[in-house]
Amino acid sequence: MTSMSNCLPRSPELMSAHDTALLVVDVQERLVPAISDRQLVVWNCGRLLDGAGILGLPVCATEQYPKGLGPTVAELAQRLSRLRPVGGLPSKLTFSCGGCPELFDNLRQLGRSKILVCGMETHVCVQQTVLDLLADGWRIYVAVDAVGSRFRIDHQTALRRMECCGATLTTTEAALFEWCQVAGTEQFRQISQLVRQQPPTLSSDDTPTSQ
Repeated sequence: MTSMSNCLPRSPELMSAHDTALLVVDVQERLVPAISDRQLVVWNCGRLLDGAGILGLPVCATEQYPKGLGPTVAELAQRLSRLRPVGGLPSKLTFSCGGCPELFDNLRQLGRSKILVCGMETHVCVQQTVLDLLADGWRIYVAVDAVGSRFRIDHQTALRRMECCGATLTTTEAALFEWCQVAGTEQFRQISQLVRQQPPTLSSDDTPTSQ
């Protein structure tokens, strides 16, 4: 069996539990019902939070104008409460999380250079955050199955634009295994359980009204 010491050097394209943080953007009670494939998006955000907790990645999260959009949805808020996100759970009026610069100062102090972004909406708060963070020198990854918009055209266009600007597109499962890196550990066993979870059954109104 090959040991880690005998492996090729790790690609800088890959995330790890040692250089990456998770950012959850604005998954809030009054916003979620309008999002296409919302059950899957929230479920995948939850799995990313669980994976970050298992592997010890720092987590950040934000809320956009909670007076109007409400708090973070309960199933994610419970996870965030357990994980104690870096910088708390700041509210913002800027669409970009760049309006909360202290979050990223804290992550730099923790030695992080990469951020995996998930949340809502893909073409508004997520996209503006990703572009600002790229401009600030961060290596940014976007979990395409853990971000969402009301309409697929906005979601798909934003993904293309972010990728063209330098963000790396990935999926929830790929990110979890990338963070984990090796099999045969207790952490791998827990990550494997997350990956084997069955997605929620989509309701008839969980799709957009326009393509």
